[in-house]
Amino acid sequence: MKAMILNEYGNNAEFQLTELPQPSVKTGHVVVLVAATSVNTVDTMIRQMGKDLPLSPDLPAVLGMDFAGTIEAVGEGITNFAPGDEVYGCAGGLADLQGTLAEYMLADARLIAHKPKRLSMREAAALPLVGITAFEGLQRAGARAGQKVLVHGGAGGVGHVAVQLAKHLGADVYATASGEKQMKIIEKYGATPIDYKTEKVADYLAKHTDGAGFDVIFDSVGGANMTNSFEAAALNGQVTTTVALLELDLTPAHFKGLSLHVVFMLIPMLYDHKREEHGAILAKLAEIADAGELKPLLDETPFGLEAVGKAHDHLTSGQAIGKVVVEI
Repeated sequence: MKAMILNEYGNNAEFQLTELPQPSVKTGHVVVLVAATSVNTVDTMIRQMGKDLPLSPDLPAVLGMDFAGTIEAVGEGITNFAPGDEVYGCAGGLADLQGTLAEYMLADARLIAHKPKRLSMREAAALPLVGITAFEGLQRAGARAGQKVLVHGGAGGVGHVAVQLAKHLGADVYATASGEKQMKIIEKYGATPIDYKTEKVADYLAKHTDGAGFDVIFDSVGGANMTNSFEAAALNGQVTTTVALLELDLTPAHFKGLSLHVVFMLIPMLYDHKREEHGAILAKLAEIADAGELKPLLDETPFGLEAVGKAHDHLTSGQAIGKVVVEI
């Protein structure tokens, strides 16, 4: 099969087209003919940082985590999937798991689900990592109908899905962004946009919550922005973050009695820990998508397998609007 591999890591590492043996099916797994994959920030970090990240695969490496495709073969013990089924998931591209930048991949059946019928292969391939992250973050925060939910980075990869899922739950949703394009994206999903460059936290708290704060903060920006999340949260509020790689003074969180949830959705793949929960979340996301309440935003620039390096560069340039997808 054709595959794009890395023979080295680093900022200038180039993907190389090569031929690899097609994977053989094994117990509890399926072989998938990959139709499309999306590029996530973690993919670009692995390419650049290599073994400085504990999750990076050994070289030569086939990267890529998200995929949508068609099952080619089914291993022993699998009863809920059959050859010809269209599926999607986040199931490779780190540690010892072959990634999606190849014509075929071996996937643990616990990490996949049937593809949403209303979504194309390109759209479905854009959803798994960001969808699972957003779902888990809102679930752990206990987000529900009637609450005021604030999503930081509401037009980003994880953020725009979190906005849609919070709306699906019946919450009153607000989201930070900047620029006319991003503000319109948030409005399209039925949420209230907040321009973080022109509005201070105190100002939008007064405007939207009478100064009381938001019940749930979903912070997909993280880092130093977490101080804004603490300021924006209501007393005894819930703060979920996807980017907690920093030292931080928790004093403001203490005096508000906040609960902090850190989401690292790669844990099931890395440690073979409760992988079936990802499959269950993907099945639920498919239901929501097929009900017309969830649709990933795709960047319009097309990329094929051999252009994956350009796809990575497009994402890291900051010019992409929506998820960057590579068609295999």
